[in-house]
Amino acid sequence: MEEQFILRVPPSVAERIERLLNENASSSLDGSLDISFSEDGRSGTFLIGDERFPASLLDLPCIVESYKTYDDNVLIKTADVGQMIMVRDDGDAAVEGVEYKHGLTPPMRDARRRRFRREPDLNPEVVQRVEKDLLNIMSVVPEAGGQRKKNALVAAPKPDEVHVKSAGGEPERSDSDESLEPES
Repeated sequence: MEEQFILRVPPSVAERIERLLNENASSSLDGSLDISFSEDGRSGTFLIGDERFPASLLDLPCIVESYKTYDDNVLIKTADVGQMIMVRDDGDAAVEGVEYKHGLTPPMRDARRRRFRREPDLNPEVVQRVEKDLLNIMSVVPEAGGQRKKNALVAAPKPDEVHVKSAGGEPERSDSDESLEPES
């Protein structure tokens, strides 16, 4: 699979990028594109020409599949995209957190709240108590011989096999039963 990402930019920057891609690179005033991230890996700077824009790497609320086609009939999956680089104007506020709460399209607006189950509020004390109980259940118990053996559930003994008798009084057999009997 290919490596892909989604780059979301303001409309003014989008026009400049489109112009840069359509024109010859040597004739364009916006000669270069560059993006660099700080050490946290989530915030950075997008550079187009001499202008800098703040950028953030955000997780999408769900995975987006990317496809391409060679003949307008057959689609070939090329990547699973789970993150987006969002470029903002200098005056725009940064998105809070590392997850973008909206999807890429209008129906996915506030997708995390509307479409997915809420994460449970777990009390850390309850989690520790349950973990301790599970470890006690699975703990190693000494036996009479001095050896240590893990507790295991004892399987119930199997009932005696019941043979269905045919009309002639002998049990019904399959072909596999005959192969198990020794020849005399």
